[in-house]
Amino acid sequence: MMFEYFLITFIVIICIQFIYYIFIFGSFTFSKKKQLKNNFNQPVSVLICAKNEAENLHKNLPFFQKQNYQNFELVLINDCSQDNTLEIMEQFKKDATKIQVKIVDVAANEQFWGSKKYALTLGIKAASHEHLLFTDADCKPISENWITEMTNNFSNEHQLILGYGAYKKIENSLLNKLIRFETILTAIQYFSYSKIGIPYMGVGRNLAYTKTLFLNNNGFASHIKIKSGDDDLFINQVATKQNTTNCYSPNSYTESIPKKTFKDWVQQKRRHVSTASHYKFLHQFLLGVFYSSQLLFWILSILLLSFLYNWEIVTLLIFLRFLIQYLIIGNAAKKLNEKDLILFSPFLELFLITVQMFIFIKNLISKPTHW
Repeated sequence: MMFEYFLITFIVIICIQFIYYIFIFGSFTFSKKKQLKNNFNQPVSVLICAKNEAENLHKNLPFFQKQNYQNFELVLINDCSQDNTLEIMEQFKKDATKIQVKIVDVAANEQFWGSKKYALTLGIKAASHEHLLFTDADCKPISENWITEMTNNFSNEHQLILGYGAYKKIENSLLNKLIRFETILTAIQYFSYSKIGIPYMGVGRNLAYTKTLFLNNNGFASHIKIKSGDDDLFINQVATKQNTTNCYSPNSYTESIPKKTFKDWVQQKRRHVSTASHYKFLHQFLLGVFYSSQLLFWILSILLLSFLYNWEIVTLLIFLRFLIQYLIIGNAAKKLNEKDLILFSPFLELFLITVQMFIFIKNLISKPTHW
């Protein structure tokens, strides 16, 4: 009788997974590339907030100078760095000939100590232009048309653009594949929910919105005391079906160097997971149901097959679920230029679910440290 309940639960879980993969994630996976009617040619402010990022800035700032866009400024925000970040910024401004560079040097503030949101707010207020494009100091645009591709999505209706921030591929690295698999799965989710009219997050590595949208919603004021979430919590607060759109054309990506150790990556994910607990209830519910269905799928699959209970039915359901997963994640991976992850997706999923469970438990025991 107990295994009969397990089988019924397993069938329900499979149905939930099908709903997510086909009807939600499929909305992004099988979407066609948008044909943008107008070429956006208004001035743009590109903002990069940096804290102790001298080495990354030295490597990545030249890529922004090569951008094929007529009218933009680069706003460099030094967030109380203790290395020579400010000196790198000043030297870059001195050497820059083709672009305007503005430096915002944020002094230590006891009330907002260690808050990237405070530093970003000062940078946004200092920006000269209405249309803002954000990335991080450890990121570089993969194309000289990054600004063009992202900002072409601005319109009278769309004031917030969600982009894709990829991680650099490292050969023969399981950790690298895991990081990139988690990144693409997250992207599939936030692009898909945005596609169906429920935008809930984006990534600060590649994000654009208007200064008016920021100021009209009091910026980060509602979550200023939460040190993380300058990107996803702001989007969770202000994004709507009407004002948000996606940009995932190949030339619109940014690329970051991923964490090199498992410990550093887990610490980073702990901060992200703690931020998600402040999302709106609907978003937490939808994300929680999907994760729970993933976890229960693996637990019940292993349990039912171990005891060979109705193994023919169980095996068929497992096969169908993996087929749908390959179809959805595979096509999304091709769209986001992550094709090498397709073959390993079931194993990476199991590994990721295990890590996420560890992170949830760890966060319940102790708070993660913040940048």
